[in-house]
Amino acid sequence: MDNRIIDLTEYLRRREEREDSSSRSTFAVWGGEGERSRFALPLWRAAYLVRGSRAALAWEPVGVVEEHLHPLIVLDLAREPARTLMPGQVVEGVRNAQEAPAVDEGDGTRFAIFLGERTERRWYLVVTDLEEGWRPLDGSAREDVLFVAGECAGLLFDRDLGLPDDPDV
Repeated sequence: MDNRIIDLTEYLRRREEREDSSSRSTFAVWGGEGERSRFALPLWRAAYLVRGSRAALAWEPVGVVEEHLHPLIVLDLAREPARTLMPGQVVEGVRNAQEAPAVDEGDGTRFAIFLGERTERRWYLVVTDLEEGWRPLDGSAREDVLFVAGECAGLLFDRDLGLPDDPDV
C-alpha cells in the first residue's frame, strides 16, 4: 500500500456493521395512547442515559408489596410487543423511600427512581436490561436522568396523567 493513500475499507466495514445492527432495533411502546404519549420521549432519554433497553413508569399500591408492578407506559427497545411484566423487586432499593426522588442503581441489571405518591399509589421510573458492564452513573448523567425523572413526575402529578381513569391504570 502506498503511504499517501488512505484505506477506508476498515471504516466502511465498521459502518456497515453499525447500520446492520441498528436496522434490527425495536421501538415498542405499550400504554402510550393519547396524552400518555408525552412520556415516550422522557422514557427514551432515561433508557439512553442509563444504557438500558426497557424503560417504564410503573406503580404499586401504597403499603403493599406486590410480586409485579403495574405499568402505566412501557418503552421497549429490544422486543416487540413491549414487555409489560415488571417484577416488583426492580424497585426494592427505593420501595421504602420517604422522599422523592430516591435513586437505586441496582445490581447492574436495573435502575429505579421513586417519583412520589399520589392517589394511594407509589410511582417509579424504572430502566431494566442494562448493557453488560454497566457502571453507576457519573455526576452529569445522574443529573440528566434526575431531570428526566422530574419531567415524568410533573406529567404524572401536575397534569394528572397517572390518575386512575380506567381500571387498568
